[in-house]
Amino acid sequence: MRLLRRVGFAALLIAVALSAAYFANTTRPPQKPAARAKTVRLPETMPPPASEHIGNADKAPPVVRAARSQIGRTVRYDPAYTALDYPMGDVPIVKGVCTDVVIRALRQQGIDLQQLVHQDMKANFSAYPNRWGLKRPDPNIDHRRVPNLEVYFTRHGWAVQDGYRAGDIVTWRLAGRGLPHIGIVSNRKQGDTPLIIHNIGAGTREENILFRHEIAGHFRQPANRAP
Repeated sequence: MRLLRRVGFAALLIAVALSAAYFANTTRPPQKPAARAKTVRLPETMPPPASEHIGNADKAPPVVRAARSQIGRTVRYDPAYTALDYPMGDVPIVKGVCTDVVIRALRQQGIDLQQLVHQDMKANFSAYPNRWGLKRPDPNIDHRRVPNLEVYFTRHGWAVQDGYRAGDIVTWRLAGRGLPHIGIVSNRKQGDTPLIIHNIGAGTREENILFRHEIAGHFRQPANRAP
């Protein structure tokens, strides 16, 4: 009798447990399926920097690379007269004028315009412009004046009349007041127009200004000739 009671009681417990499990499964609110994570597809290739659309810096001639290295370092335009060492004298790299871009770039090619212009002016002073009231050459400033560089380049066979090549030197008379300006032709282009590395007032930059002003001179270092 006791055995039957125990069996009956166990069966009752099992029935209660099954009923509770069934009730729990039927009354639990339905669970929403987990949200599927969104897949973000990245482009297989990223677009190249803007500069690569207009030229490869690695293919630039040394004088262009030397001029471009001044970008971000020469950040001011400062035309103040400054006493310089001689030869190879320079103002602090943080500042300068348009001619300093050319002077610094050519110095890295072994060409010191300060010394070359000074020597040529000492021997041929009357060949140079007489517009600053000077009676003798001044190695602090002569090579930093665009008209003097135009005379020196012309006298020493740098003037050319063909197409613009990377590394060429161009001079202008700026629209408005006709002020002289100078820069170096880049290997990069915007469309078909070569960019110019220059300092026109806000430090050394690489910009599309070749045909924005009246071109006064076009120069290139002569091949197989001493500067």
